[in-house]
Amino acid sequence: MDWIEKMNAAILYIEEHITDTLSAEDIAKIADCSSYHFQRMFAYMTGSPLSEYIRRRRMSLAVADLKSDDMKIIDVALKYGYSSPTAFNRAFQSVHGVAPSLVKLDGVSVKSYAPLSFQMVIKGVDSLDFRIEKREAFRVVGISIPLFGDFEGMDEPIKQMWEIAEANGTIQQLKGLMGKEASGLLEVMMPDEHTESWRYLISVATDAPIEEPLEEYFVDAYTWAIFSYEGKTIEETQDLGERVISEWLPTSGYEYDNGPDISVHAKDGKEGAILEYWMPIKK
Repeated sequence: MDWIEKMNAAILYIEEHITDTLSAEDIAKIADCSSYHFQRMFAYMTGSPLSEYIRRRRMSLAVADLKSDDMKIIDVALKYGYSSPTAFNRAFQSVHGVAPSLVKLDGVSVKSYAPLSFQMVIKGVDSLDFRIEKREAFRVVGISIPLFGDFEGMDEPIKQMWEIAEANGTIQQLKGLMGKEASGLLEVMMPDEHTESWRYLISVATDAPIEEPLEEYFVDAYTWAIFSYEGKTIEETQDLGERVISEWLPTSGYEYDNGPDISVHAKDGKEGAILEYWMPIKK
């Protein structure tokens, strides 16, 4: 099964379990990748977070149920996993702009969101500069925080972490540990395959001894697709990241391996340009 087929299999799984408790972890298993990677790919390719897509599909299906004479609002709410009519009413209005109690009335306008289907679309007008490299395991040292939940909720704790690290001198301390061959700070999103959580690191690759509060982690050996972003602005690197996921990966003959994502930052910190993005891949 190729990468596009796996994404479509995940969509089919959502449809078949739309009235059940759906977790990003279970959906990602169908696509044979981690929860973080799946949510990231999904958001980049569709322009919508996974949780929002599921909510829209449920509320689209709820319209037909509400128009039925056999189902009350509380019955529909419970069917789609809402424990109270108030919570269901809030979710329904966020999608349709009207209360569920009005759906039975003639002339009331509601929205319909059909199931997604992923297809191969060839773009590639502008080139992406990349290379494929196999690298042995290496050690990184730095500071970290655990991350849980939806992909879209990770930005704020990461932003706060950088602000604190720059204010308390940790960034300068890490720069001092970099070897001469190091190109910058490493932003590492490290998966924990046992808990389906993630550990986010601001780090450097070094063999130097460390003291608390710095931590050490070992990045296993992987094959990496390494994309060059040097000279790009923050906005341009974000656009390139989306193109890697939506254009390069589906046509590359590779898929995500369940390793860490790594971004190599210029030495002036979070606001400095990203020099490279490393994606772990497998055939």
